[in-house]
Amino acid sequence: MLEPKIIKTDDQYRAYLAEVDRLAVDDPALGTPNGDRLELLAKLVEEYEKSRFQFRRPDPIEAIRFRMEEQGLRQKDLAPLLGGRSRVSEILAGKRPLTLSAVRALSDALNIPADLLVREPEAAPYRVRPKRRARQSARAQRKLAARP
Repeated sequence: MLEPKIIKTDDQYRAYLAEVDRLAVDDPALGTPNGDRLELLAKLVEEYEKSRFQFRRPDPIEAIRFRMEEQGLRQKDLAPLLGGRSRVSEILAGKRPLTLSAVRALSDALNIPADLLVREPEAAPYRVRPKRRARQSARAQRKLAARP
């Protein structure tokens, strides 16, 4: 029988996990020696998993694409939610940020937490087009050319 202590290695983790599985089969009542042992070992396993297996949160576009794939949706299926096919395309390409109304619509329709959709995308930052310089008139060009 294992003596409960902080899990530091993968071997300890596997042993504790096996013990948790063994105890869980009997479904001991809380307050009994086996119930308390199961609760303690499960907590130790949970803490080890939290420290060992950390997952990064997806950016908003990744979350939308994942949910679309999961539900078998295409871009045209999101058009009524976001205001048209071109807008969906721009959002998924990272060219247009999500508006508050888009976040609400996507959160409700695709069951994606709103706080995940509000984050800035990591993979594809929004592209900002540089402003075009106004063309100089032909007269202004001649004046500049005539200067010594």
